[in-house]
Amino acid sequence: MNGKELIIKAFQGKATERAPWVPYTGVQIANLKGYDAQEVLQDGEKLLECLLESNKQYTPDGQPVVFDLQIEAEILGCDLLWAKDSPPTVRNHPLADTKEIPGKIPSKSEGRIPMVLDVMNKMKAAVGDTTALYGLVCGPFTLASHLRSTNIFMDMYDDEEYVKKLMAYATDVSIAVADYYIEAGMDIIGSVDPLVSQISPDMFTQFMATDYKRFFDHVRSKGVYSSFFVCGDATKNLEAMALTGPDCLSIDENIDIVEAKKVTEAHNILISGNMQLTVVMLLGNQKDCQKAAIDLMDKMGTKGFILAPGCDIPFGVPVENIVGVGQAVQNIEATRTFLSSYVKEVVDIDVEMPDYENLDYVLIEVLTIDSATCAACGYMKAAADDMIGIFGDKKVKVIERKILEPENIARLGILGVANLPSMAVNGKVTHVSLIPNRAELEKEIASLV
Repeated sequence: MNGKELIIKAFQGKATERAPWVPYTGVQIANLKGYDAQEVLQDGEKLLECLLESNKQYTPDGQPVVFDLQIEAEILGCDLLWAKDSPPTVRNHPLADTKEIPGKIPSKSEGRIPMVLDVMNKMKAAVGDTTALYGLVCGPFTLASHLRSTNIFMDMYDDEEYVKKLMAYATDVSIAVADYYIEAGMDIIGSVDPLVSQISPDMFTQFMATDYKRFFDHVRSKGVYSSFFVCGDATKNLEAMALTGPDCLSIDENIDIVEAKKVTEAHNILISGNMQLTVVMLLGNQKDCQKAAIDLMDKMGTKGFILAPGCDIPFGVPVENIVGVGQAVQNIEATRTFLSSYVKEVVDIDVEMPDYENLDYVLIEVLTIDSATCAACGYMKAAADDMIGIFGDKKVKVIERKILEPENIARLGILGVANLPSMAVNGKVTHVSLIPNRAELEKEIASLV
């Protein structure tokens, strides 16, 4: 049984011979050919070259063709800030100062969509018989946030009808792009919506459930499987997400996957995840990654589960770490024996913390995976940066603590932070996996200035 057959069997709800393996390698694959992130996201030939090489080296059962949540936003008027080691970020929000509802639906000939479709067709011809191919669209809430900015969080309280209309529009865009990807031969359509973790279940039900059900019903009507990707601690929303009808929930390391599987099993859907991106895959070695993969496979079994990273693999993850996971999946008992005497080295890091008691300004620390690559992290940092605009940079200072740096992992332990993104104000953790609206945060900071 080849990898694609294994994935399809899992989506059909059947037990599999082993856990299927889907590395969410976005721009990381550029390393295989010496390119940077911007090159593979703008040059179809380079993207295809790297995809084919990653298919060979990482031995995936399924793989995404492109992992970039800004493709739709760019067509709809968002300027992008490009980087060499991450996907681009949205630099401006065309609806930030207006409550218009756009009518534009991206066509197959606009923006980078033609390049993506061309690469999808070529990947389908090259490996489509043996590898399940994922077409990933930007989820409606994240797309709406790209267009409206963090204002959308205040809109949920001030203008409910506008949010519903904007969500319906963003869903129409997602459905249109999903259709293009289905026509190009994608086996699974994923809606990637990091910001879903940043709202309450009531907000999700009120503003998103209907449109998400519409999206997944549409994908199913096309005879294609679907997956609902979320980043951050979306534990509180898993039940509501499952009720919208996806075939799979893809979760990250902030969520207890064993407990989450109880939700997916109750709804007869798959769960995918949730290897630690930074602590294990980026900062660990090959053996650390293999051990983490085996531990996860042992816990989850061979039914209703797909082994995957928690989200898009960072650019800097060593190639050998991903190769090692593929080896462990393909040869689990041999790898288990190989690792039987391995003990991970513990490194103590001395970290100098700010003198919170004697600061003459309000210090906002935004604790993130990386605001350049994690949409939820980016919007939480944007909320903090807004406070500088309100109070001035003499009274408020903002520091981002990315867990890409080992010393910041130690800081998280000292502050008692378990989930990302989070925000600490003067050393006190005040917002965990929930982006505060501007009025709420302004009131909080005003009491300290």
